[in-house]
Amino acid sequence: MARYAVIGLGKFGWTVATILADNGMEVIAIDKDKDIVDDIISKVTSAICLDSTEEGPLRTLNLHEVDAVILGIGSNIQESILTAALLKKIGVGMIYAKVDNQLHGRILSLIGVQNIIFPEEIVGEQIARNLISKNVLEYISISSGHIVVELVAPREFIGKTLMELALPAKRNVNIIAIRYNYLTVTEAGDNVIQKRLNDMPGAGDVINEGDILILLGPKGNIDKLINDTSTMKDNT
Repeated sequence: MARYAVIGLGKFGWTVATILADNGMEVIAIDKDKDIVDDIISKVTSAICLDSTEEGPLRTLNLHEVDAVILGIGSNIQESILTAALLKKIGVGMIYAKVDNQLHGRILSLIGVQNIIFPEEIVGEQIARNLISKNVLEYISISSGHIVVELVAPREFIGKTLMELALPAKRNVNIIAIRYNYLTVTEAGDNVIQKRLNDMPGAGDVINEGDILILLGPKGNIDKLINDTSTMKDNT
């Protein structure tokens, strides 16, 4: 299971932390405001109250062991920069940082933060992508020139295995996870549909109607896949 830490639980950090947790990820949520930490503690794996600009307490969390740290401190540039510098110092390998302006982003890049996030740009692009294709639920650019997108399984994918689709070979796009509905029965005998995540899809896994595909690939390849599947749908 992937492990993430989210530092700074404003609207951005809170949203990232809870969505990751809802999708089965292990999430450590961190903020210096105790009330905020108390509010989120039931929604994530663990919630910790501390000042991320203090090296000693930050080191005790062993954040160098997580898959990535999401730095959600945007408005307080000094605090964001100090935290980012400490994260690099203690050996955190992958950092995603929210920034409010180009200067903030440039400084974090100089420190060595790999992934700079401008929330307003993401929201604008997300709206545009949703207008282009109703199948697109999330569209997130990452600084490597790649895109992570949540796409409702196109009709032409349904009933096919990942091997049959061969997206890595044909489109240089990878399906990194599949979110699907799972029908279960409660002790009272009620049918309940649960959302589950297949975070290690195999070549033999079949795409079903209503599945949400989480795709990773170069921006041009992802855009072409979205456009092609949307066009196919519109022409039927």
